[in-house]
Amino acid sequence: MLAIVRRYEAAGFRAWPAAAVHYDGTWVVRLTAGHPAKRLNSVNPLDPGDIQHIADRIGRASRRFDAYGRPLTFRMSPLSGPDLAGHLDREGWSRFDESLVMRLPLADAQLDAAMDQIPLKDISRFIGASLKVSGSDVSLRPGLSEIIGAIQPEAGLFALEDGSEALATLICVHDGDLAGLFEVATDKSARNRGHGRNLILSALKWARLRGAREAWLQVEANNVPALALYHSLGFEEVYRYHYRRPPGHE
Repeated sequence: MLAIVRRYEAAGFRAWPAAAVHYDGTWVVRLTAGHPAKRLNSVNPLDPGDIQHIADRIGRASRRFDAYGRPLTFRMSPLSGPDLAGHLDREGWSRFDESLVMRLPLADAQLDAAMDQIPLKDISRFIGASLKVSGSDVSLRPGLSEIIGAIQPEAGLFALEDGSEALATLICVHDGDLAGLFEVATDKSARNRGHGRNLILSALKWARLRGAREAWLQVEANNVPALALYHSLGFEEVYRYHYRRPPGHE
C-alpha cells in the first residue's frame, strides 16, 4: 500500500510543482510565494520510519514558513506514519481539510462517446477562464501562471465555453501511464448540467490516446457533489490525507 501511495505522491509533486522545494531527511518542504494553496505550502513526510529529532526539524520547517509568510502546515498522508501523528497530537496540533485520492483504470472508463477536444494553447486564456469558473481572486493569476508553466509532464488545459463565456475548466497532466486531473471547476451558473462530466471525459480520452492507462485525482472529503460525480464515473478511493497546524496557527 505504501508503495502505491508513494507513486501518487510523487506524481502529484510533478504535476503541481511548488516554487521552492527543500528536503529534511524524507520530509519534503514545499513553499510557493505566489500561491497560497496548502498543497503548495506544506511539509510532506514520505517515510513512516523517519522520526528522528522531530521537534528540531519542525523548528527548521517553521522558520522556512515564517520567511515565506505562510502558516506552518503539515500534509499528512499514510506515509507520515503513526509516530509523527502521535507527536503532533501531544503538541495539540489541529487536524483539518481531509481529502481523498481516487483512481480510475481508463480501460474501465466509458470514453468512446466522449467529445474530442484539443487542449487550449493560450495559457492566459485558460487561466482567465479557470479563475472565473472557480470564483478565485484575480490576484492569483501570476501564481497560477507560474505553476502551470513549471509543470514538467505534458499538461492539457481544457475549457468548455459557450461563446466567450467559460463554463468549466480543468488541467489534465499526462505523466507516463498516469493522467492526473487538477483544478476541476464548473461555474456556479452552469452547474448540474453535465459540463464537468463531459469535460472530464474529453480530457481522459485525450490522455488515453497518449498512452495513459489510469486516471487519478484529489478531492476534498466534504465536497459531496464532486464525490458523487467521480463515483458515478467509476473513480474509487485509494487513500486519504489531511492537514495539520500547530496551536495558534489555525
